[in-house]
Amino acid sequence: MNKQEQELRKKSPIQIRNKKASFEYFFVDTYTAGIVLTGTEIKSIRGGKASLVDCYCDFYQGELWVKGMNISSYFYGSFSNHEARRDRKLLLNKRELRRLEEDSKQPGFTIVPILVFIDDHGRAKVDIALCKGKKEYDKRQTLKEKEDRREMDRAIKHF
Repeated sequence: MNKQEQELRKKSPIQIRNKKASFEYFFVDTYTAGIVLTGTEIKSIRGGKASLVDCYCDFYQGELWVKGMNISSYFYGSFSNHEARRDRKLLLNKRELRRLEEDSKQPGFTIVPILVFIDDHGRAKVDIALCKGKKEYDKRQTLKEKEDRREMDRAIKHF
């Protein structure tokens, strides 16, 4: 991910994060993918009514799908409203798909969505990461580092 892409994400008013993912996994590699949505789903995302808790990505017939992603029903939607937890297809090029499929087959690796945002053209994008699970002692170390950072910020704030 280059600096230009990082700046675009910071500018995006809609950013739905998977906060639990950085605690549970080490991120090995990240990709930005498009996502196939129906009409009312994009309206719910623009309203910030989505959640990435307990969702993951899986391959089915050579295509990458995000499973368990919750996009709440659109309040003003009528009979054409969408199902909240349906599987959604992710859009990547063939080379990226092949590399991800090979890497995710290794033991201990999985693919997890970490961020949903709206790009400059009004399209929803998903940042996904190839992840390796953390052990219990790694999680304790992460909590310790977070607490140390918080204490340093408090100390700096008082001076």
